[in-house]
Amino acid sequence: MAEHLPLDIPDDGKLADNITWFARALRAAGIPVGPGRVIDAIRAVEAAGFSRKADFYFTLQACFVSRPEQRTVFAQIFRLYWRDPRYLEHMIAALTPAIRGVQEERKAKPAEKRAAEALLDGVNHDIEQSETDEDGTEIEIDASKTMSSEERLRSLDFEQMSTAEMAQAKRMLANLSLPVRPLMSRRMQAAARGKIVDWRATQRSAMRYGGELKELATKDRRIRWPNLVALCDISGSMSHYSRAMLHFLHAVSSEKGAGWSKVHAFTFGTRLTNITRHLATRDVDAALAAAGAEAQDWEGGTRIGECLREFNRDWSRRVLGQGAVVLLITDGLDRDDPEQLAKEAERLHLSARQVIWLNPLLRWDGFAPKAKGIAAMLPHVDSFRAGHNVASLEGLAQAISRPEDRGEKRRLMALL
Repeated sequence: MAEHLPLDIPDDGKLADNITWFARALRAAGIPVGPGRVIDAIRAVEAAGFSRKADFYFTLQACFVSRPEQRTVFAQIFRLYWRDPRYLEHMIAALTPAIRGVQEERKAKPAEKRAAEALLDGVNHDIEQSETDEDGTEIEIDASKTMSSEERLRSLDFEQMSTAEMAQAKRMLANLSLPVRPLMSRRMQAAARGKIVDWRATQRSAMRYGGELKELATKDRRIRWPNLVALCDISGSMSHYSRAMLHFLHAVSSEKGAGWSKVHAFTFGTRLTNITRHLATRDVDAALAAAGAEAQDWEGGTRIGECLREFNRDWSRRVLGQGAVVLLITDGLDRDDPEQLAKEAERLHLSARQVIWLNPLLRWDGFAPKAKGIAAMLPHVDSFRAGHNVASLEGLAQAISRPEDRGEKRRLMALL
């Protein structure tokens, strides 16, 4: 933990109230803090004393933090709330756009922006409540025919979002689910009400009674869950969309009860990078920071054919077994040989149970498969859908649950 500045104890201080508001900021940042923990924290500070800031820090941490991944968020909230000027300036600079100059730019650490937003949202709310007319006149606005902010964000392009809108859209993506139906395996398992008679188990049971057959043992097919494999383009033309997609994949991989056996994620631009292990991190900021550090080709060129060839050669047998569903997230703009791209896309299609292509270029009404890369891959996907906003990702569940849903593929195939 970094060194803390000494705390000045005011004469009319309200430490219990400040600890309560501090707990609300932690809850807004995603740490589950209830009234019981607040009471325990106040009693612990009363017992431990308030002489050293380091003791105060670890006392509150012991009361509010229950998981290792929550320590980063707690540290940032603590430094902001208890008025450390240096970190407050860093957070304000991270949340507001600034003109880049020759000075060194400080990158926000994982969970810093989430901590600052949890505090500054409450401040902005108080400011909005305090900005009333001097004469006390109330202004009524008829918003019955206006679109809500959430509905507007659902249809707004990721590339057109501001920083605040993108942060709200990421919170919406974190609540999306991508359920999948189970698959029936060819393997059998014993079942009390099975539809198939298990003659071997029946004969073994009869041997216990001298060969007398008392009941028929039954069996049924096992249920298994497929894998989800995402291939995300992180080239320069896909940078705004790939970050939102990775937030969505992190939510899907951490969702319990969705049904996926495992979620595998790969990024590609000029080379292929496996970021599956980073998605296992609970904190989404830390997960994407680690994934970005490993993928060195962010906002670079695109070599879709070569990256698909590497995936088919090194990873397809490992992750595409047992009926995996593949999400291909790219705009399809490639400069490599279109014949090689078509060959590798066909091999990917034959190895997977279903290939769904999410292309942000479908946001344009007059889109046509004129690019050679798009024309080469389009025949080898099962569904071709848009992937440029929250609403398009909400409709992705329909494409997975209904294999007959081809999206825009049939219309675009007629234009080839």
